[in-house]
Amino acid sequence: MHRIELSPEQGYDCAADDTLLRAGLRNGLGMPYECNSGSCGTCKVELVSGTVDSAWPAAPGLGDRDRARNRVLACQSRPTSACAIKVRLRPENVPAHRPARFRAKLTGTRDLTQDLREFRFKAEGAPGFLPGQYALFALPGITGLRTYSMSNVDDGSGEWHFMVKRMPGGVGTAALFDDVPIGGALDLDGPYGLAYLRKDSPRDLLCIAGGSGLAPILSIVRGAVREPSLDGRQIHVFYGARTPRDICGIEELSTLPVYGARIHFQPVVSQPEGAEAWTGPIGFVHEHVRSLFGERFKDFECYFAGPPAMAEAVQRMFMDARVPYPQVHFDSFY
Repeated sequence: MHRIELSPEQGYDCAADDTLLRAGLRNGLGMPYECNSGSCGTCKVELVSGTVDSAWPAAPGLGDRDRARNRVLACQSRPTSACAIKVRLRPENVPAHRPARFRAKLTGTRDLTQDLREFRFKAEGAPGFLPGQYALFALPGITGLRTYSMSNVDDGSGEWHFMVKRMPGGVGTAALFDDVPIGGALDLDGPYGLAYLRKDSPRDLLCIAGGSGLAPILSIVRGAVREPSLDGRQIHVFYGARTPRDICGIEELSTLPVYGARIHFQPVVSQPEGAEAWTGPIGFVHEHVRSLFGERFKDFECYFAGPPAMAEAVQRMFMDARVPYPQVHFDSFY
């Protein structure tokens, strides 16, 4: 255990096998971060004294200029001594549920499409989580952690559900799909993520998902219909799929009591398999959303998650429409 000093009056303890970022969040500090994987650079801190070991020395979130200024990525840095760091804490990042490392047992799975599967885990003593957050997985035989979002809502039972897409050539998803039997256990770490449901918003919800990005969106919708402060809010959910057989979400959403009255679901297909196979909207999901709501994006609380290309297009769409940043919610690991 090493002491991490932020100022003469403030600091926290960090285990040698933990990172500066995650240990800070476990101690209730509003550490800056986004991707939690070394790519975005949001978690950069200045190492004033002490030494750290980087899990990914070549991480793209850190440039040569940063290294010259003795900056490190907090999400990749494990202390090897007592340290002093300079970091600008963010009050809005103070975790509602402090993340923890815990053991979780796989209790069941369910295939949603030909390559998308639901995994249901049960954990004793796990922390709670907010709708839309994610967890880090330590998978058998895999170096580094993998990130997957919860699809359910926290009810205090220790149930953590995930929707994961098997990626061609992906060693992480192959390990999860093929090497973890029912009854097997994994080490999880969470919750993390800042794209959680905003309970105090006066606006209707606009949610866009693609692939396994359905998981956090489904969690957000499930949380919204349970939240008294959001009673009466309209919830528009769009799901982008390549072909009709890639569509999912209707079964889960249609079981919610306000489906059709407050929850409105529309899948969009980019590659229809034939004129008679699909009669719904064709094209990219963000373009269909823009055609319907482009003139009033600012009226919504906007959530999105999905493959990188889709997420980048959606983010650019909201930026071009000048939607206020605090109304747009996504986690950049997608």
